[in-house]
Amino acid sequence: METATAHHVKCVYAVEVEVGKASGVIREAMEFAWEAASKDTLLENSQLKITEIPLLIKCTICEHRYQPCDMYESCPGCGEISPEIITGKELRVVAIET
Repeated sequence: METATAHHVKCVYAVEVEVGKASGVIREAMEFAWEAASKDTLLENSQLKITEIPLLIKCTICEHRYQPCDMYESCPGCGEISPEIITGKELRVVAIET
Protein backbone atom coordinates (compact mmCIF):
# COMPACT_ATOMS: atom_id res chain seq x y z
CA MET A 1 0.00 0.00 0.00
CA GLU A 2 2.84 2.37 0.77
CA THR A 3 4.25 1.94 -2.73
CA ALA A 4 0.83 2.58 -4.29
CA THR A 5 0.37 5.72 -2.21
CA ALA A 6 3.89 6.95 -3.04
CA HIS A 7 3.08 6.56 -6.76
CA HIS A 8 -0.32 8.29 -6.41
CA VAL A 9 -2.31 5.20 -7.35
CA LYS A 10 -5.99 5.88 -6.77
CA CYS A 11 -7.41 2.47 -7.61
CA VAL A 12 -6.21 -1.06 -8.30
CA TYR A 13 -8.34 -3.00 -10.77
CA ALA A 14 -6.63 -6.38 -10.61
CA VAL A 15 -3.73 -8.26 -9.09
CA GLU A 16 -2.30 -11.31 -10.85
CA VAL A 17 -0.60 -13.98 -8.78
CA GLU A 18 0.97 -17.34 -9.54
CA VAL A 19 0.34 -20.08 -7.03
CA GLY A 20 2.10 -23.42 -7.23
CA LYS A 21 0.18 -26.61 -6.53
CA ALA A 22 2.68 -27.54 -3.78
CA SER A 23 2.86 -24.03 -2.29
CA GLY A 24 0.47 -24.88 0.51
CA VAL A 25 -1.94 -22.16 -0.61
CA ILE A 26 -5.59 -23.14 -0.97
CA ARG A 27 -7.20 -21.12 -3.75
CA GLU A 28 -10.57 -20.70 -2.00
CA ALA A 29 -8.89 -19.56 1.21
CA MET A 30 -6.79 -17.02 -0.70
CA GLU A 31 -9.87 -15.65 -2.47
CA PHE A 32 -11.74 -15.37 0.84
CA ALA A 33 -8.78 -13.66 2.52
CA TRP A 34 -8.47 -11.28 -0.44
CA GLU A 35 -12.05 -10.11 -0.04
CA ALA A 36 -11.66 -9.60 3.70
CA ALA A 37 -8.23 -7.95 3.58
CA SER A 38 -9.03 -5.59 0.69
CA LYS A 39 -12.02 -3.92 2.35
CA ASP A 40 -11.56 -0.16 2.78
CA THR A 41 -8.24 -0.19 0.89
CA LEU A 42 -7.06 0.62 -2.66
CA LEU A 43 -7.70 -3.05 -3.43
CA GLU A 44 -11.39 -2.97 -2.58
CA ASN A 45 -13.43 -4.23 -5.58
CA SER A 46 -10.27 -5.32 -7.38
CA GLN A 47 -10.06 -8.70 -9.04
CA LEU A 48 -7.64 -11.34 -7.83
CA LYS A 49 -6.41 -13.32 -10.85
CA ILE A 50 -4.84 -16.62 -9.82
CA THR A 51 -2.77 -18.73 -12.19
CA GLU A 52 -2.09 -22.20 -10.85
CA ILE A 53 1.36 -23.60 -11.56
CA PRO A 54 1.37 -27.41 -11.86
CA LEU A 55 3.65 -29.61 -9.82
CA LEU A 56 6.60 -30.80 -11.90
CA ILE A 57 8.97 -33.28 -10.28
CA LYS A 58 12.36 -34.62 -11.29
CA CYS A 59 13.33 -37.96 -9.81
CA THR A 60 16.76 -37.63 -8.16
CA ILE A 61 17.46 -41.30 -8.89
CA CYS A 62 16.73 -41.62 -12.63
CA GLU A 63 16.15 -37.92 -13.49
CA HIS A 64 12.74 -38.66 -15.06
CA ARG A 65 10.44 -35.59 -15.06
CA TYR A 66 6.76 -36.07 -14.36
CA GLN A 67 3.63 -34.32 -13.08
CA PRO A 68 2.28 -36.30 -10.13
CA CYS A 69 -0.97 -35.72 -8.29
CA ASP A 70 0.95 -35.90 -5.01
CA MET A 71 4.55 -34.87 -4.36
CA TYR A 72 5.36 -38.25 -2.85
CA GLU A 73 3.95 -40.31 -5.70
CA SER A 74 6.49 -42.84 -6.91
CA CYS A 75 8.44 -42.09 -10.08
CA PRO A 76 6.88 -43.68 -13.18
CA GLY A 77 10.40 -44.18 -14.55
CA CYS A 78 12.01 -46.17 -11.74
CA GLY A 79 9.35 -46.58 -9.03
CA GLU A 80 11.37 -44.73 -6.37
CA ILE A 81 10.14 -41.84 -4.25
CA SER A 82 12.92 -39.29 -4.43
CA PRO A 83 11.40 -36.03 -5.72
CA GLU A 84 13.06 -32.74 -6.55
CA ILE A 85 10.48 -30.03 -7.17
CA ILE A 86 11.04 -28.19 -10.46
CA THR A 87 7.82 -26.12 -10.39
CA GLY A 88 4.86 -25.97 -8.05
CA LYS A 89 6.10 -24.10 -4.96
CA GLU A 90 5.64 -20.62 -6.44
CA LEU A 91 3.73 -17.84 -4.73
CA ARG A 92 4.37 -14.53 -6.41
CA VAL A 93 2.69 -11.38 -7.62
CA VAL A 94 3.03 -11.19 -11.39
CA ALA A 95 1.22 -7.95 -12.19
CA ILE A 96 -0.82 -5.16 -10.67
CA GLU A 97 -3.34 -3.46 -12.91
CA THR A 98 -4.03 0.17 -11.97
